[in-house]
Amino acid sequence: MTATLPTSLTGLLKRTGLLTDAQIAALQQHAQQNDMPIVRAAVVQGTVPEDAFLEALAGLLHVPFVRLGSMTIESAILEKLPTRAVFQYNVIPLAIQNGALQVATNDPFDGGLVDALRLASGMRVKLALALHADIASAIKKFYGVGADTVEKLMQDGNRIEVAPEESLLKTDLSELDQEASIVRFVNQIIWEAYQERSTDIHLEPMENQLRIRYRVDGVLHQTPLPAQLSRFQAAIISRIKVMANMDIAEKRLPQDGRIGMRIQGEDIDIRVSTMPTVYGESVSLRLLMRGKEFIGFKELGLRERDYAIMRKLIDRPNGIILVTGPTGSGKSTSLYAYLHEINTIDQRIITVEDPIEYEMAGINQINVKTEIGLTFATALRHILRQDPDIIMIGEVRDFETAEIAIRASLTGHLVFSTLHTNDAAGAITRLLDMGVEPFLVASSLEAVVAQRLVRRLCQVCRRPFKPDEVFLKSAGFPVDRLATTPICENVGCEKCRSTGFRGRMGIYEVLQITEGIEPLILQRSSSNAIKQKGIAEGMIPLRDDGWGKVLESMTTVEEVLRVTEETE
Repeated sequence: MTATLPTSLTGLLKRTGLLTDAQIAALQQHAQQNDMPIVRAAVVQGTVPEDAFLEALAGLLHVPFVRLGSMTIESAILEKLPTRAVFQYNVIPLAIQNGALQVATNDPFDGGLVDALRLASGMRVKLALALHADIASAIKKFYGVGADTVEKLMQDGNRIEVAPEESLLKTDLSELDQEASIVRFVNQIIWEAYQERSTDIHLEPMENQLRIRYRVDGVLHQTPLPAQLSRFQAAIISRIKVMANMDIAEKRLPQDGRIGMRIQGEDIDIRVSTMPTVYGESVSLRLLMRGKEFIGFKELGLRERDYAIMRKLIDRPNGIILVTGPTGSGKSTSLYAYLHEINTIDQRIITVEDPIEYEMAGINQINVKTEIGLTFATALRHILRQDPDIIMIGEVRDFETAEIAIRASLTGHLVFSTLHTNDAAGAITRLLDMGVEPFLVASSLEAVVAQRLVRRLCQVCRRPFKPDEVFLKSAGFPVDRLATTPICENVGCEKCRSTGFRGRMGIYEVLQITEGIEPLILQRSSSNAIKQKGIAEGMIPLRDDGWGKVLESMTTVEEVLRVTEETE
């Protein structure tokens, strides 16, 4: 390999035909000043596309340029290089060819790389060039998150043993190295979740392994981990409990805690919950980005009709507006968008939440603390003495909370809250089932917004396709519109981490309580009767709103079917 390198790096870069003399000089200067490989410097500065640059270099150096996205590497090949060498040099072994180990790298100009890899593997080494992101993804896929940290723990295994449950409170100075490695591993897990835009991390003890899954865009993904990780399960969970100020000695009862972190200048509030299971404690972490910008009212994605209705209603002086949907359907995000829209200097807004997910300037936010008796109902009684104009209640959970909220709306307050129901009409029957009188519901409720979150198609790799119209008809899709409006499918690329989706968006069903709906409430009509009346008056059901967004190439048919029920 080294024999093929020309004596002049400048000459080689010029021969690629992609760089001018001025660009080459600037690149070399940037690389030297920042102690960065030439290829990385070119990508960071945006001088030339990485794939085109590497492909040109591969041709000049007579080595292959490979894409690692769908490549499968045998475990016997991976074991040829120690994990520490893989992470130290940012390389990955690919295959054995004619007795030589082929290794993918992003930096062909590291003069000592081949010799170092030959010593580490005990074999002749031939290089291949690959994208920096491809190598990083392959290392994570085949070695697992934190593999270098786990290898260090394994090396210390003979000297340091993970403390059994009954002796966790004992401290041994020889365990300091291990503790540092455990701390680093837990930080890597959280960092990885942050990079993936994950909202939740689940550490789940299985019979023979510790499984870690991230929830990204509402869907769980298992992250690859080193096989030996289960050996350090107790230490990892104990570290998280220490960070969350929880009792590490208590393993028989569920516990709750929180961790405050800052990543790249962004404040993150992590809610931690532990639950004893058959094979150990299961730990769930909910990541709340405190510095995250609010989604504006206009960016929620409401249809023109629904936007006009909601914009008019949130300016009302009194009444109740409910947002419904299952956990994780974006109800809090919508409530914050409504409040942000009407948060002016002449309005006193007070919220009662469990927990406070976003801190909003100019709004008085109260965090529920049931352990000291500060419940939704208790807080609401006292809020009414605080002269509010607008009240937001995190969730209506019982008759007492519902009754106080309705009384507040009838005495001149605008009230926002959430309910867990499948559709908009179901919120009305749910209130009646709680024991609220029909005339109170009819006179106080202004509108119910049911919503779901669907994954948004990646704008880079989505592509039009011809769907199965028989299947679409069975799902209720308006196939007659396909003649003029093609729909897209998810493909998968580096930008969306091969899922075909990036980010989420809402689909909505807005039921306004009109003069036609009120008699049905007073008669305690079924939710289906109320829903059909709403549709007759122009309400767009959840699934139909979803079809509209499919026809705009914003999501897929499968996503809408995943989160909605068929309209009766």
